[in-house]
Amino acid sequence: MTLVSSSLHFNDSCTKIWSWFGNGSLPTSGLARLFFTFVGVFVIFRCSLMCIKSKKAKPRSPPGPRGLPLVGNLPFLEPDLHSYFARLSGTYGPVVKLQLGNKIGIVVSSPSTVREVLKDQDITFANRDAPVVGLLATGGHDIVWSPYGPQWRMLRKVCVLKMLSNATLDKMYSLRRRETRKAVDYLYVKAGAPVNLGEQMFLTILNVVTKMLWGSTVVGDAGANVGAEFKQVMSEITEILGLPNISDFFPVLAPLDLQGLYKRISKPVEKLNGIIDSMIDQRLKMVKGSGEPSGEVDFLQFLMQLKEENDSKTPLTLDQIKALLLDLVIGGTDTSSTSIEFTLAEVINNPEVMRKAQKELDVVVGKDNIVEESHIHKLPYLLAIMKESLRLHPVLPLLVPHSPAEACTVGGYAIPKGCRVFINAWAVHRDPSIWENPSEFNPDRFLDSQWDFSGNDFSYFPFGSGRRMCAGIAMAERMVLYSIATLLHSFDWKVPEDNKLDLSEKFGIVLKLKNPLVVVPIPRLSNPALYQSEL
Repeated sequence: MTLVSSSLHFNDSCTKIWSWFGNGSLPTSGLARLFFTFVGVFVIFRCSLMCIKSKKAKPRSPPGPRGLPLVGNLPFLEPDLHSYFARLSGTYGPVVKLQLGNKIGIVVSSPSTVREVLKDQDITFANRDAPVVGLLATGGHDIVWSPYGPQWRMLRKVCVLKMLSNATLDKMYSLRRRETRKAVDYLYVKAGAPVNLGEQMFLTILNVVTKMLWGSTVVGDAGANVGAEFKQVMSEITEILGLPNISDFFPVLAPLDLQGLYKRISKPVEKLNGIIDSMIDQRLKMVKGSGEPSGEVDFLQFLMQLKEENDSKTPLTLDQIKALLLDLVIGGTDTSSTSIEFTLAEVINNPEVMRKAQKELDVVVGKDNIVEESHIHKLPYLLAIMKESLRLHPVLPLLVPHSPAEACTVGGYAIPKGCRVFINAWAVHRDPSIWENPSEFNPDRFLDSQWDFSGNDFSYFPFGSGRRMCAGIAMAERMVLYSIATLLHSFDWKVPEDNKLDLSEKFGIVLKLKNPLVVVPIPRLSNPALYQSEL
């Protein structure tokens, strides 16, 4: 009744105002006439504005392919999700919606929409949509899958400021140098014969990372066979993490593990956990026996000391230490060795690029010397090679899925709370509107360019951007550049006879070569003594 009477009263008032104009009863004063004219115009404007606002549509749902009842688009997903999502974006635009069972998936694949997610609304999208198997691997205590908040910020601070800072990495250069020299020695012995370069570099990176983590290598004197086994374990974990899992899209079915992924990942995770548990036990015994471990301080020692101090509002727990070590073992080895493998494959496939890189190395380092990390900043073409390789083959092609903490809009489209958001870095890095000849390997495009690894340019962000960008950029850059420089400086490389270099990709949470890089090293330095590991 109140609304009706108010409406009648309003209409009656309007009628009176306009009747004054009609019958000449409006006051004759010019000021009064101007006042009532203004009131009338204002009322009309306000009424019109209210009508427009009431009719204004809410942001609409993003476009996307039609799915089937109940399962949505799940049956139509292709194994190489990065290229499949890129084709969908070519059809539907930079924001695509997929119905993945009970879960909504959003694919973002343009610089402007990526900026909205990773910068403009960074806090909203700071959470991860953690897969069931990912939570099994780390218990959700790690830096990758844990939700944004005080505990995550503490873990990030420990990693970036303490464990992976430039100062810490400088102190551990001798470890990287020693293991890289061992790899050169091994390849020199195998000169003229085919070697699985990816496997050998994985072994090298694994030894570096584990030595940094807990002061000893995993493989020790057992050699490449154990390294190959670990490579298989890591590859299996990252492959499973990248597979679509029915348990993620229908949580009610998770206990059934219909695809067996929970069971498959349990064995390699159990093996890695066993190694980490044994290393922690050894360190605890050392602390109890002698008070402090001898020798250089490694990451595990630092973490155990931090745990004992316990002077933080968010104390570090043993579960978090184990999860952090697991993050660094998996993330630090598989991603770096894969990046080295892709880069060498592209260089070998482009002889002119190899020639230019080796010429730069010969000028800066010389053929009567060995590469040191101190040379790296003097090798701009080598850095351009690494950047171009990461453009074509970003190690995490879809980054790690984000999940908005609240409903929001991206690109003018409604994005629901709690959905899974895929950032297709692979598609952005190959966008022909951004990159000239995007499928061509051309390091020259990065010479004297503005692109770097900071994530500030959303046309190029191989390590992500925002709060959840990769914490190990400094370590990855050092390891990859130093390894590539050493391999190209020490050897010429060729493909075995009757073989063809295959650069086909295999999708996973970590992008890999579909077929291992098997190549032949040919020594090119002036003195055989330069290949000895003790140099």
